Amino acid sequence: MQALILIDLQEDFFATPAMRPLRAGVVECVHRWVAWARERSFPVIEVRTVNPPDPDTWALNMRDDMQPVVLAGTEGAKRLHDLDFEPDVVVEKRRDDAFHDTELRELLAAESIDSVVLAGVSTEACILMTAASAYANDIRVAIAHGAVAAADEKAHHLALDWLRQQYRQEVITP
Repeated sequence: MQALILIDLQEDFFATPAMRPLRAGVVECVHRWVAWARERSFPVIEVRTVNPPDPDTWALNMRDDMQPVVLAGTEGAKRLHDLDFEPDVVVEKRRDDAFHDTELRELLAAESIDSVVLAGVSTEACILMTAASAYANDIRVAIAHGAVAAADEKAHHLALDWLRQQYRQEVITP
C-alpha cells in the first residue's frame, strides 16, 4: 500500500524571502497530490515540526544561532492557511528526519504501507533526510513533482539528483 506524506507545510518554513515566491506553486501542487491520493484511497499523512520553547530540545543549528523556528503555540508553527484539506493523520517531529523519534514507522507498518510519495519542504533537508531514512526502513519512496521546494534551487536539484542516484527515488507526476 502507498501513502502521501506531506512535510513541514507550515508558516515559518515559507516566511523567508526565498521561500515566499514558491508558496503558491507548492500549495497548488500539494492540492493536486492530495486529490491524487484521495482518488486512490491512499492515506494522507502530514508531518509537522513543532519545537518546545526550551532551547535544550532544539536542533543544534537553532541552539548555536539562538534562532528557533516552528515553536509550539506560535503562528509560525501553524500549517499553511491556504491548504484546504485535512490529513488523515498528523505526526509531529523535532528533527529533519520524520522517522527520528516519532511514531511514523509504526504508523506505516500498522497500515501495511511500504511505499510513500513525499511532498513539502525543504528538499535538501527534511525531504532528503526523511527519504533516506525511509530507504533504511525498507520503504520505497517517490518524490512529488512540483510539491517539493527549497530556498536554494541548486541545493534542491542536487538533493533530488542524489536521491535518484543513491536510492533510486524518482520524481513522479500525478
